[in-house]
Order: sequence, then C-alpha cells, then structure tokens
Amino acid sequence: MIQLQNINKSFGDVQVLKDVNLQVKEGEKLVILGPSGSGKSTTIRCMNFLEEPTSGLVGIDGEIVTKRNKNKIVGEKMSMVFQQFNLYPHKTVLENLTLAPIKIKKIKKWDAEEKAMYFLEKVGLEHKAHAYPQELSGGQQQRVAIARALVANTKIILFDEPTSALDPEMVKEVLDVMVDLAKENITMVCVTHEMGFARQVADRVIFMDDGQIIEEGKPNEFFDHPQTERAKQFLSKIM
Repeated sequence: MIQLQNINKSFGDVQVLKDVNLQVKEGEKLVILGPSGSGKSTTIRCMNFLEEPTSGLVGIDGEIVTKRNKNKIVGEKMSMVFQQFNLYPHKTVLENLTLAPIKIKKIKKWDAEEKAMYFLEKVGLEHKAHAYPQELSGGQQQRVAIARALVANTKIILFDEPTSALDPEMVKEVLDVMVDLAKENITMVCVTHEMGFARQVADRVIFMDDGQIIEEGKPNEFFDHPQTERAKQFLSKIM
C-alpha cells in the first residue's frame, strides 16, 4: 500500500532522511518510534508529499507519487491526523467534517452530514456536532480530527504524534478511539511515543535514529529483545 524507495530529505544543509526504504502492506498497522529529531515525522510527511523527498520514490497503492499527481493520489488514498488537530476554529465540528466532502468531492450536504454524524458517533462526540473547536477539550478536538480522517474514506490514515499535544488525562480517550480503529481494515502508520499502544495495536514497529531505520520487528520482539545498542538505550530511558 505504501512504498518508500531510497528516500532522502534535506532541509538546506541538514540531511534529515538518509536512504529510507520501507513497505507497508494493505491493512497493516505500523508504528514508528525513535528519539526526537530521528526523522519519524518527516518520513510520514514524505509519504503524503507534505514534504517532497529530495530524492527517491514514493509509491501509494501501486502508483508513483509526483508533483503533478500528488493531490489526486493523496486526496483519494490518504488522510492524516496531526499533533495540533488543525480544525477550523470558525466552523462547527459538523462543518469541519463536511467541508472537504462537499467542496472537493461534491457530495450533497445532506449525505455529507449523515456520514459525518456516523463517524462522530464512532468517536463518541455526536452530541458535540454543533459546538466550535474552542468549546472542546484537547482530547475531544483530536477525536474530531480522527473522525474527519474517517469521513474522507481513505485506505490509509497517517498519525503524526496524535497525543503529544494533549494533557496526560486526555491521552487515553484518543488512544481508545485509535485502538478501536485498528480493528478495521485500514492501513495505519503512526508516529508515537505511546509504548502501550504500540504493543497493543502494531503489527510491526520500526525504530529510527539519525534519519535511518535502525531496527524493525514485531512489537513484543522489539520491546522485549531489541537487537541494536541504540534501541536498547532508547527503550531504557522511556520504559
């Protein structure tokens, strides 16, 4: 479903990704771990061309992504949940969920709203449909952002540290929604520091450091028996 081939990414003189090669199968739940500055977020932002790779190829569902076709391919195949929710503050929750389907996909307003309410119910927020983002807690806003990604009906959802901006007591409500979502046949790629979530949900974990994939494996294998010294150091500090 996702293929990264020899991906390099530089910002000025700083090389952030170094020959990253990665394949994600349809329906797979992949968690990307690593210290700050290791290239985790840049990796998934290259997947959907929010960051264009300096060199290398990105393939999505069998198609090579380019500048010319990125909007079409990414728009049809991928959604993304960000750290900071990225909701429109001047629009209600329902309007945030229906804006893209109505404007971009030309879906009728009634149909878009019906679908939005279905997914708001899935994340436990149907009663907040007419509230504005500033009236919600951080955890609620992130659940709305996940519902918005679901409304897009894409095969792939990317999560870029979706709980890192939340107060600790709000983290669980978002992770619970993501755990339920992981039971669906959706391809999920998640950058996170939530080790319990990674153990519970991931089919595979990759560990990055200094712009490279250092190690990968099944969650229990990685957490219980890391193979590289760098992974052992990392896990010793966070577990």
